[in-house]
Amino acid sequence: MQALFIGHTYIDVTFICDQLPTGDDKTLADDYAVSFGGNAVTAAFSCAKLGIVPDLLTTLGDDWLSRMFRDMASRYSIPLHSRKVREASLSFIMPNNGKRAIVRCRDDDHLHPFPVLNLTGCRGLHLDGHQPDAALHYARLCRESGIFTSLDGGAVRQNSDELLHFIDAAVVSERMCEQMDLNPYEMLEYLKSKGCKIGAVTLGERGIVWYDEKGAPREMPALAVPFERVIDTNGAGDIFHGAYFYSWLSKPYANWADHFTFARAASAYSVQHLGIEDSLPSAQDIEYTMRMFKEAVQKAG
Repeated sequence: MQALFIGHTYIDVTFICDQLPTGDDKTLADDYAVSFGGNAVTAAFSCAKLGIVPDLLTTLGDDWLSRMFRDMASRYSIPLHSRKVREASLSFIMPNNGKRAIVRCRDDDHLHPFPVLNLTGCRGLHLDGHQPDAALHYARLCRESGIFTSLDGGAVRQNSDELLHFIDAAVVSERMCEQMDLNPYEMLEYLKSKGCKIGAVTLGERGIVWYDEKGAPREMPALAVPFERVIDTNGAGDIFHGAYFYSWLSKPYANWADHFTFARAASAYSVQHLGIEDSLPSAQDIEYTMRMFKEAVQKAG
C-alpha cells in the first residue's frame, strides 16, 4: 500500500441537455457519460491515472452498479477495501454554462464496521470526510505513525472540526467557507489554528488562496481556459486533490507551489471533457495544459 484513500462511491450519470422535461414531456440529450464518482474516489482514480495507484476504502453493495464500479477499479488496478451498504449511490449531473446541477441518490447506512487495514509501507492518506468513523480512525493512526494526511473539505461533515487536528494538508471549498460563515482568508487562519501545515481554499475559476509551512497567505489564479472549451466542471476539484496528492507522493520534497501548479493544470484539463473518466489527465496532458493556457487575469482573492 503506497497510499490510502477513504470516501463514498457514486456512479455518475452526466448528460448534456438544454432543459429537463416536466409532466409527460420527453427530451433528447445531446451527449452523456457514465463513470465512477465521489470525492475521494475520483481523487484515487486521478492519482492512479497519473501513475501511483492508491488503495481505496469505500462503500459498495451487492447490486449491479457496485459490480460495475469494481470493474472500473480493476481497470486501474486499484485495490478495493469495501464497506457494505444496501445499494449503490447514484449522481445525475447536468452541466450547463460552466456550472452543474446534481441530483444524488445516496445510501450511507453502513451495515458493518470499517475494515481494519495494515498500513505498512503507506506514505499518505487522503480523506473527504465521508465514513466519519473510518476517517477519524485512520487520520489519528497515520498522525501517530508519521504518515502524511490530506483532507478534501468539500463541505462541513459530521466531525470535520475534530478531524482537522490530524490533517497535514487541508484543501477546502468555498462552500465550506460559506457554511462556516468565513471568508477564504479567515478559513486559512482557521486551518492554521487546527495545526494544518498546508491549507488552501479552492475558488473555481478564481483559482485558490493558500499557505505553506511558512504560513503567509498566497494567491494562485486559475488557468484561463476559454469559456467555449468548458464542457463539464463536475469532478474538477476532486481531480485537483488527486493530482496534488500524486505530485506530493512523486516529489515529497518539492514545494507546495509546484504541487498546486500541477494540480491546477489537471483541473484545467478536466473541465474540457464530459464525465469523470474522460476528464482524468495523464502527466502528458498536464504538461500540455501548462503550456497551452496562461494564468487568468482575475486573481484568486
